[in-house]
Amino acid sequence: MLPPDLAPVDWSILVVDVGSGATLAVKDEGRPLRTASVGKLFLLVEVARRAVTGELDLTERVGWREDELVADSGLWYRLDQRELSVGDLCLLVGAVSDNLATNVLLRVVGLPAVTAGSQALGYRDSALLDRVRDDRGPQHPPTLSVGTAAELADLMARLHRGDVIDRDASRMVRGWLAANTDLSMVASAWDLDPLAHAEPDRGISLVNKTGTISTARADVGVVEGPAATVACAVLVNWPAAEDRRDDVLADMRRIGRAIRAHLER
Repeated sequence: MLPPDLAPVDWSILVVDVGSGATLAVKDEGRPLRTASVGKLFLLVEVARRAVTGELDLTERVGWREDELVADSGLWYRLDQRELSVGDLCLLVGAVSDNLATNVLLRVVGLPAVTAGSQALGYRDSALLDRVRDDRGPQHPPTLSVGTAAELADLMARLHRGDVIDRDASRMVRGWLAANTDLSMVASAWDLDPLAHAEPDRGISLVNKTGTISTARADVGVVEGPAATVACAVLVNWPAAEDRRDDVLADMRRIGRAIRAHLER
């Protein structure tokens, strides 16, 4: 399934058939790489856990503080509304990887709880390391999140089965992720409606989370097709001195084409 001539950069890849458990593609699946916004998955899981246990009300409204304000990824920093519900913030993270919403949710639940939650799920090399910052100094973690394809593909498969916390929590997280508008990577091969792909489009439906920084791309998700359901994690890093974006995105699309063939076999 993997192209034999992948770009010579750092890859961590795992593609698994959820139904049979068969490994369809693998490359350095245990290698920890920078995953940009993919680590926000663990924040959403912790919010969902608190919601199902009654520790957190998703209708509670919260506002952002000046020291939490960041731009780039997201919509909230552009909105007039200064307060939103916790549930709406989760939807913004799932749909547009909203950085400001991420920082506010981290204040609500706390990074230590998010870390403890990812470890309780059995993940040792995949984690959200910090809040989103415009500038990273030597006193901060060097990147927002890290992960391995093995752990992140497992997380997505467990969300699909309803095994993360419980069925209700898993369903919550899947609902937030189903709104993701970024289909620029592996998912680009499936030519889905970028604004509506939770329900089958040409027989394929998708729940995924992506991450983008100048030296990394990451796409993790579960895609259901007419003949199979696949959990996948495709992570890639390259040196800051190089611009490998075109090659990497082309390779991710080629991996997506191979997954599509399996879904439609």
